[in-house]
Amino acid sequence: MRRLAHLQPGKGGIFTSDLTVNEFLLVREAGFRPLGLVLGSSIYHVGIQLGRWSKNQEMDVLSQAMYHARELAMSRMEAEASALGADGIVGVRLDVEFKEFGADIAEFIAVGTAVKAEEGVDHGDHAHGWRNNKGKPFTSDLSGQDFWTLIRAGYAPLDLVMGSCVYHIAHQRFGQVLGNMGRNVEIPQYTQALYDARELAMSRMQAEAEALHAEGIVGVQLKQHSHTWGGHTTEFFAIGTAVRPLRADHVIDRPTMVLSLDN
Repeated sequence: MRRLAHLQPGKGGIFTSDLTVNEFLLVREAGFRPLGLVLGSSIYHVGIQLGRWSKNQEMDVLSQAMYHARELAMSRMEAEASALGADGIVGVRLDVEFKEFGADIAEFIAVGTAVKAEEGVDHGDHAHGWRNNKGKPFTSDLSGQDFWTLIRAGYAPLDLVMGSCVYHIAHQRFGQVLGNMGRNVEIPQYTQALYDARELAMSRMQAEAEALHAEGIVGVQLKQHSHTWGGHTTEFFAIGTAVRPLRADHVIDRPTMVLSLDN
């Protein structure tokens, strides 16, 4: 809180940011002033859940743990941004790191740059200004370049939405392993398991965006990590930035062509 107090506008402090020089200039060009680097952290003990050896199933206890820990980190980062009077957070990074002092203990970290809109920057007819439907600073993992392009196109970020699913993939029976040796053949139980797990993660992310009354989600990433659970238990994590149009009758400018001179 002492560090954040020095970053508040009018207090004479300097801003901090993890934006690159290009990103910083484009965020400023879009009409937003960086206030400071904000972060949230949660050291979380991830519990144990046993899955049946031969059954595809979601490990709902682990899914809930992974989601809740990320949510704690995100909410603490948002609280720092609110303390600065920010309108939003750009360039958010959300990382998970399992610690050496416990295979089931992980640190969840959310980091980004809090920004405030300059006077006169049009936020459309949104009731909360640049803040999202919950009255909190918007969050976005878009780069500075993508953020500038989004604003220029007549859209505003609402929130970083996410969905998580930890899934146990059934083992093949010994007879199946022998029967598949030397053959090109699909393994339906694996296909179905991975499809179901991805679908659960994606649908949960989409539900968060719908709750914000977003028009859509941009920059979606679908990540897969086994963490410390072994080869047959894996997490699918979907994340993206929910967006809204600044106004219903907005028109997207014709994009200019950029020709790369790299070999």
